[in-house]
Amino acid sequence: MTRPGPLGLVLTPGASAGRDQPSLVAIDREVSRLGLAVERIEFPGRAAGKRRPDPPAVCIETVRRAATALAETLGVPTDRVAIGGRSMGGRMCSLAAAEGLEVAALVLVSYPLHPPGRPDRLRTAHFGGLHVPSLFVSGRRDAFATPDELGRETAAVPGPVTLVTVEGDHGLRRRDDEVAGIVAAWLAALA
Repeated sequence: MTRPGPLGLVLTPGASAGRDQPSLVAIDREVSRLGLAVERIEFPGRAAGKRRPDPPAVCIETVRRAATALAETLGVPTDRVAIGGRSMGGRMCSLAAAEGLEVAALVLVSYPLHPPGRPDRLRTAHFGGLHVPSLFVSGRRDAFATPDELGRETAAVPGPVTLVTVEGDHGLRRRDDEVAGIVAAWLAALA
């Protein structure tokens, strides 16, 4: 039996950005054109003006609450809502899904597989708990995850994985429209 596609998308920013990060705004614009409801969220520390990212538990709970709120607004269960974001935000979404948040899909842009220059410090222990379709969009020169590293590590994800590599580094500067188009097309194909 085929799962119904998502009706909404929660988007989270990277560690040093907020909900108005240009890449999130571009994704919001393209995905909204599909008729999906999009909610760009702010992590609490950033909203309070703090420079350091919130602890993972706070970020994961923020994602959980946002997905639940969007699902309630749409009148559907959370498994009709996709979640994702850039870098740290996407990672927090993947952790929330691995910890049991039932969602339609994961959209992971510039996933930080490991700290730059530290491929021995992988952030993948939870990948075995990702049972939903997952999109990874990454720059060819991303210091947080090379295309080969992503290919190797995402083999542990039991759900369907789509890997898309674009020109650029971790920031994917000047690639916002291209990335947004990739995300929108992938979500449309899930319907």
